[in-house]
Amino acid sequence: MSTNPSCPNTGAPMHRGVRPMALTYKEELISFDMPGWYCDDCQESIHTGKDMKVSDRMLNLLKARREGLLAPEEIRRIRKKLRLSQESAGLLIGGGPRAFQKYESGDLLPSRAISSALVLLDHDPEALAVLKNWQEANQAQVQSPTLSNHG
Repeated sequence: MSTNPSCPNTGAPMHRGVRPMALTYKEELISFDMPGWYCDDCQESIHTGKDMKVSDRMLNLLKARREGLLAPEEIRRIRKKLRLSQESAGLLIGGGPRAFQKYESGDLLPSRAISSALVLLDHDPEALAVLKNWQEANQAQVQSPTLSNHG
């Protein structure tokens, strides 16, 4: 059985809960509920790694808004519209096999290039065939490279 942590300032027992928190990035503000262990006497808090993921994801969302990048839910919506798995989207559009899992969870901001490619594909889903053909041609070339002697 685990016990509640004690406040490092007062020694009082801390209680699990959520408290309002605000983050600012380039003069833009986002407010959210931050989970953690809280002291009722002095407002001290302790946050686990899982708790910190909440604030990290909110900061990434704030940065995406401020920098004009796609938000996680928009990335997921476009990927599903294209009928791609997270892995195939990462391999085809860019970022690697786990990139879209991280973009969609908010753990990683997409690059401007990824955001731009997704906006274009959202507008013209048929353009996905261009990427697939280009990838297949590159894979074929890698499997049977042509060597040339320039010297």
